[in-house]
Amino acid sequence: MLLRLSSWIDRVSTGRVTLAALALFLLFMILVLPRQAASARAAAGGAGSPDTSLLYTTQDLYRFAESYGQTGRQAYVQARITFDVVFPLVYGFFLVTAISWFYARSFRAESRWQRANLVPPLAVLFDFLENLATSLVMLRYPQTTPVVDSLAPAFTLVKWLLVSGSFALLLLGVLAGAARLFGARAKSVRR
Repeated sequence: MLLRLSSWIDRVSTGRVTLAALALFLLFMILVLPRQAASARAAAGGAGSPDTSLLYTTQDLYRFAESYGQTGRQAYVQARITFDVVFPLVYGFFLVTAISWFYARSFRAESRWQRANLVPPLAVLFDFLENLATSLVMLRYPQTTPVVDSLAPAFTLVKWLLVSGSFALLLLGVLAGAARLFGARAKSVRR
């Protein structure tokens, strides 16, 4: 099933689709993200946010909830069910198509590297799990939310590892493609 998904992603990741994903990602980063970040900082009152932290504890999560106050917690949850549903889809779309496009040009078709396009969907999945867990804690505060409150930091860490890993894989694909291109040009010059 995963091989079929990876192959399907490869087929739909044409140059035009990849450019459209890049344009959407850049527009989102320029037009939407700064406004959302400013709104989130204002709602958090400078307390930070679990979803922008790499590491935090269950106690930190409850400290965030307490420091936000009722209005801040409501704003946090509202952002998770609006902006933070769309943003993972946008960055996931960009990463999955860009990785697929570059890897198709950088590695042989039968290479296991072609499956690198499966990492961004995992990042999106863990982003959604993080949003669900942290929102549930915020909604129930001051009551505790056992298990979910312990899973939230793990979801966040895995999300960041997968997002960072996806960008690293994209960079690897770009570098491998450049090496392959320059290697082919060097061969043709020597002939």
